[in-house]
Amino acid sequence: MYARADAAGALSVEEGGGVEIRYKPNDGRKYRARADNLTIVDPKVLPDETCGPAEAVVKARAGEQPEGAGGAAAPSGPARAQRKGSARRAPAAAPVPEGAVVVYADGACSGNPGPSGLGVVVIDGGRRIELSEYLGTGTNNIAELMAILRALEEVEPGRPIVIHTDSQYSIGVLQKGWKAKANVALVASLREALQSRRPPARLVYVPGHAGVLLNERADALAREAVRERKSRRAEYPGSS
Repeated sequence: MYARADAAGALSVEEGGGVEIRYKPNDGRKYRARADNLTIVDPKVLPDETCGPAEAVVKARAGEQPEGAGGAAAPSGPARAQRKGSARRAPAAAPVPEGAVVVYADGACSGNPGPSGLGVVVIDGGRRIELSEYLGTGTNNIAELMAILRALEEVEPGRPIVIHTDSQYSIGVLQKGWKAKANVALVASLREALQSRRPPARLVYVPGHAGVLLNERADALAREAVRERKSRRAEYPGSS
């Protein structure tokens, strides 16, 4: 998590006690949290451009204030923070069918839109495949969708597959019937690809940056693709 901090690394508290936070630096969303619910875990202040442009999410999460209450954020950079009591606590893994291929897929974007990439980790028994693909200029949502597409392409038809993603948007437009206002063609092709498999591929939500090891690895692969502007595929037979 990133929180707005002053030059000394202290939280920049707005009027009313709110602090601007980001769960991902470039997913186009920003939130506010109570200062007394946050703990700085890395006081180093990053450049302001670490976090791209974002729109306020009006509906607050538990313990947060709606964006817009209070004054403007202090003109400084982000620092690493966490919610109190949440450190190093990973959620339980979602159950998967016996024999299913387990996949973790994530996208990354430096700016939204901006240079984008995807990361995919495929666990098929003892075999592990990792993908890190640079996508060029795009949005975070496109990167998340493309990661799911690459996951499907890695697993032959007829195999049960469970794809873990921290993208609520992807799950919404692909599995919950949300109407796609953008990326319409990509969403339509992915819906067909998911449903045409027998058994149908299943998407499972996993919270981002919550200590889920393989999701963190997929995120790292996506960010590597953006940073290096390169793509790679690695296969590790017999690993787990």
